[in-house]
Amino acid sequence: MLILDFINVGNGDSILIREMDAQRQLFAMLVDCGHDCLERDDHPPLKDERSCRIYAGDFLKQNGVTHLDALLLTHFHRDHIGGLSRVLEAVTVGELLTTYVPPADAVPLNPDGDNGLVKAARNLLRCVDMYAAALREHPGRIGQVTELVGDRTETLRLTEELSMDILFGEPALYPRQKLVYDRAFQGERNGYDLIHWGKSMNVSSLRQRLYYHGREIVLGGDAYAHMWETATATPCDILKVPHHASLSSTTRKLLRLLQPKTAVVCVAAGRPDERPHPYIVSLLQEMVPELYFTDAVSLPGLVDPVYHETVRLTIE
Repeated sequence: MLILDFINVGNGDSILIREMDAQRQLFAMLVDCGHDCLERDDHPPLKDERSCRIYAGDFLKQNGVTHLDALLLTHFHRDHIGGLSRVLEAVTVGELLTTYVPPADAVPLNPDGDNGLVKAARNLLRCVDMYAAALREHPGRIGQVTELVGDRTETLRLTEELSMDILFGEPALYPRQKLVYDRAFQGERNGYDLIHWGKSMNVSSLRQRLYYHGREIVLGGDAYAHMWETATATPCDILKVPHHASLSSTTRKLLRLLQPKTAVVCVAAGRPDERPHPYIVSLLQEMVPELYFTDAVSLPGLVDPVYHETVRLTIE
């Protein structure tokens, strides 16, 4: 049996994938780690005592997961890698799959120091600094680190029954990412490059297609719809809606190509930036038989809040 947990980390994504034999874990993989805060300081305060948000690391502990065979990071926004430190405190990892590995001697980037950078550039430095710090502060917790080149689809046989394709954005993105991040760790502070790469980060987000017992699961990361309205968007059973169901995340064309039976939106309730966007929610409700939200989203006339720590789906 395959168990998919779309964890309610509030802001961000964290998806636990486990193949189980009764109560015995045969394989476990985590895709992204959520934010480092359950309540962001740039969002309205979380006042609902019924909230079930939980850190990814705490969810792993609570569910008895002490080892991940694989940990995949789709990209380096804070709401996807911010929870990495807590995850590494909770579990060991067989293999980390990532599109960038910081230098072995990477020092703190001090994104909030006197560097003369504008907010957008500081934010980018903060994200990659948080990622590098988590790796640096938890030595020995990861068995192998694999840097994905991004010039071809990666196909992995995870277990006898479970396989996965990793799909990338344009191949030119990943050498550019490496150049910008390496220069940052070398002490360069090119605000122009940092800002412009920050605008490309979602475009570089990885997507995954998993295959299990004739069923297909698509995890859209933060990829925008226009990037993959192509032959790679073939029908699936379960869709993790890209980019928190923002206006650019999904189109009628993409949903016609994917034809999901179930869709899950990883998003915090009460976000002030129209994520999930009401139009996209309406589109999903029209075209997908089952629609779930990780957090207690409330959109009058569209969605009533549901309180849970995870959206759990199973495939036998």
